[in-house]
Amino acid sequence: MIHSKQDVIHLISEDEWMMDILRSAQSLYLPDWWVCAGFVRSKIWDMLHEFNERTPLPDIDVIYFDPSNVDEEIEKRYENKLKQIQPTIPWSVKNQARMHTVNNDRPYSSSTEAIAKFPETATALGVKLDEDGKIVLTAPYGIEDVINFHIRPTPYFSETKERMQYYHQRVSKKNWKSVWHKVKL
Repeated sequence: MIHSKQDVIHLISEDEWMMDILRSAQSLYLPDWWVCAGFVRSKIWDMLHEFNERTPLPDIDVIYFDPSNVDEEIEKRYENKLKQIQPTIPWSVKNQARMHTVNNDRPYSSSTEAIAKFPETATALGVKLDEDGKIVLTAPYGIEDVINFHIRPTPYFSETKERMQYYHQRVSKKNWKSVWHKVKL
């Protein structure tokens, strides 16, 4: 069972595939990097649903924060480096110092601020390895929603009608309940 952030960290630490993903991302030495969103959420939901096999992920989201170079081409180079390390992984690398322009927002101050602006609280999660190889978890809204299968908008997405419209479209498109039957909207 999962009751705490430490339980999530332990769950990930026992998954060699996830640890390999984290070590690969760490090898890029990106500033303020995290592997986030579905990578963490899906692992938790798979375990709580007692699945024997991992639910396939459309991508592995690696984010970082580097305001000194916001050229999107750099992100593609990082993706290619990761593909050289693990060619079967659908890597997606995004510099959060650039993403405010994509989201029509004010500049973000860090990757963790960007994670806090993800659409759902249950997806606003990130993990990385510290210098000692230990897992660090960020969960701006805690882990209660993800471990209780609650899909809710983050406060940021609740602020405007346009964001809420996007949130509803996204949740409908993701159709998580078709994979994880315990999910509650």
